[in-house]
Amino acid sequence: MIVGLLKEIKEEENRVALTPAGVEMMKKNGHKVLVEKNAGKGSGFDDNLYLQEGAELVDTAKEIFERADMVLHVKEPQPSEYGLIREGQIIFTYFHLAAAEELTYALIKSGAINIAYETIQKDDGSLPLLKPMSEVAGRMGVQEAAKYLEMSKGGQGILLGGVPGVEPGTVLIIGGGIVGTNAAKVACGIGAKVYILDTSLDRLRYLSDVMPANCFLRMSNPATIRELVQKADVVIGAVLIPGAKAPKLVTRDMLKTMKKGAVLVDVAIDQGGCFETSRPTTHSNPTYIVDGVIHYCVANMPGAVPKTSTLALTNATLPYAIEIANKGWKMALKENLEIRRGANVFSGKVTYKAIADAFGLEYVPIETLL
Repeated sequence: MIVGLLKEIKEEENRVALTPAGVEMMKKNGHKVLVEKNAGKGSGFDDNLYLQEGAELVDTAKEIFERADMVLHVKEPQPSEYGLIREGQIIFTYFHLAAAEELTYALIKSGAINIAYETIQKDDGSLPLLKPMSEVAGRMGVQEAAKYLEMSKGGQGILLGGVPGVEPGTVLIIGGGIVGTNAAKVACGIGAKVYILDTSLDRLRYLSDVMPANCFLRMSNPATIRELVQKADVVIGAVLIPGAKAPKLVTRDMLKTMKKGAVLVDVAIDQGGCFETSRPTTHSNPTYIVDGVIHYCVANMPGAVPKTSTLALTNATLPYAIEIANKGWKMALKENLEIRRGANVFSGKVTYKAIADAFGLEYVPIETLL
């Protein structure tokens, strides 16, 4: 199979979908790898490293799309790429389609085979290709919130961890999954008072066993959220419904009760955001203010730390990419249920129910296309 590696073009996205070590593994499995020039530069991998592992460098994304059987991306295709995607071509990347109607229709029109990192799912419900970036985003969420609490950034002028004799800041984390747990580790580690909300008692019991004494576990419901947002200096939205839009858990009315200069970090923004007032922002213009509350809603947070993020991501994605390349998409989906769950839009059909439901489209089970 000819595998194509694109240079990311989303604003300030410096990750890359395949490292030179990944090229070596693809070559050992008998595949040809095309790499767009400077694809790995932002992650610290220059073109010579790819050449040394046997990749062929090409000048443009257009050539990648023209020649590759499978195209590897990190972020979703951008509008300038929609018309380049070929019928029957495999696109393997993060899509987050439930929050991207225009892209969904573009992929339907393309007739391509679109397999989403974020919906590949194990039998235990875990999301192995979302997990590494959730770990990064959760930890970054507290780091960014702490920065925007500084008065020079418009915040209250609070040090999250406090100092002896001064009460620490309060962090409310909505969602106790991978993002929320990693956010809590950092927030607790610097000494903040941390609340984690989740709807699963089993998850809360587990977190009770592993989190330190400055972490408090509460059942998530609207009344508890209304109560705790008033106390919070930082609120981190860390909820996820796999493949579907995030629920709006912090309303505009709740926002009005919050402290002026508090910070909201919406890690769920890729799936539409879990705050009513959220809208996507970028690394170059990451925040805006509503009712005196700072909103940080960057849709590709791990892109700010691409050296860490690329290695973490490709450790997880490479085995799946190799299996798809070795077997072809049809056999890979037939034999691997995890990959089959990653099927989002196939040959013009929406094959992931949450996406079909989001836009009122017909849902076609992937099994009927195999």
